[in-house]
Amino acid sequence: MFARKFLHIARASSRGLATHAPSSSTMLPAVLHLKTGQSFTGRSFGAPKSIFGETVFSTSITSYTESMTDPSYRGQILVFTTPLIGNYGVPKNVTPSTAKTQHPMHGVVVADVAEKFSHHAAVESIASWCKRNNVPGITGVDTRAITTLLRDQGTTLGRLAIGADASLAPPSAEEYWDPTTENLVSQVSTKTPYELNPTGDVKIAVLDFGAKANILRSLIRRGAAVTVLPWNYDFNKIRDRFDGLFLTNGPGDPNHCMEAALHLRRTLHEWDGRFIGMAAGLEAYRMRFGNRGHNQPVLALASAGSIRAGRVYVTSQNHQYALKLEDPFPAGWEPFFINCNDSSVEGIKSTSDSGRKVWGVQFHPESAGGPLDTIEMFTDFLAECRAHKLQLNLSTSQPMAAAEVMPEPAVETLKPVAVAA
Repeated sequence: MFARKFLHIARASSRGLATHAPSSSTMLPAVLHLKTGQSFTGRSFGAPKSIFGETVFSTSITSYTESMTDPSYRGQILVFTTPLIGNYGVPKNVTPSTAKTQHPMHGVVVADVAEKFSHHAAVESIASWCKRNNVPGITGVDTRAITTLLRDQGTTLGRLAIGADASLAPPSAEEYWDPTTENLVSQVSTKTPYELNPTGDVKIAVLDFGAKANILRSLIRRGAAVTVLPWNYDFNKIRDRFDGLFLTNGPGDPNHCMEAALHLRRTLHEWDGRFIGMAAGLEAYRMRFGNRGHNQPVLALASAGSIRAGRVYVTSQNHQYALKLEDPFPAGWEPFFINCNDSSVEGIKSTSDSGRKVWGVQFHPESAGGPLDTIEMFTDFLAECRAHKLQLNLSTSQPMAAAEVMPEPAVETLKPVAVAA
């Protein structure tokens, strides 16, 4: 008994006691200005710089590290509705050589940033992480009031003023920067193709619109060989080398990605394959609030693989745009999921008589930092790829059709990805 207690004490000692972040007395003054005229005064943490961005809020109560490394938050000032953020610190984060040099998120707003953190996997505080990644933050503000404003007036442009800038007058309306005017996808997408798990039995092309690393992990863990391509890469040039096509989530206005949409339209018309996440030509619109958080319920309207019509699934989400629900739906397509809170379209799929196997969802089925209700959609996708190869009497090491005679894309072979997003 004594030895067992001693062992427990040794393990606790090796983990160490709660670690202190910089004292609040050393924090610079900070102010969050909203374009609608409201200002909130607090203290800064993280990078000592001022920024503009789009102010949004997330209802996630855990997994702040996953949210802060999600490329979908590019250009945004993220308000956490959970009062205390940072209590379990930040774990070690090993990034591959293809990692983005610019961090996606512009700023963080929390009611109370933890000055102490305690977790066996933690290596630094959230303040230290933000400073190292050049992300400014503000604490000591009423995030309940900020969230209420954003609920009432919708997503709002903002300015996070740090240090000497905190004493300046709020910016004029013309000074606020609107990230939706830029192609944010091009800023977070990989610039060159690279390959992961090249010995996998099915070959999947991933168009990177702002891929979270757990999307790639979810495919690799199920045995897929993955080639990640830039968002505007013309997949049609090499499509017969692959068994499936996967489009990731990403930030900003989808109308900036028409180049990719035109490539994809040709793929849908010509390729007899298995792929997921495609658009069907429906009109996209900007939502007033957007859906963000790890607790968004969606109702399945159709069955496919592990998904059953009539069941409600809890999902992780981060999107500002949605597809309009049209009646009738375009020929060959049907709604797949609908949001239980606001009735927005959360997914579409090809109909059984269309001759295609296409699924597209607004939420994050990889569920990093969120519920696991829809994680098996990755299994469903790869099962369709493998089944189709068997129908064509191809070995699992061959693509679905003979490759066209053209140069291979330049790729970089990496070990499995290990980043937090």
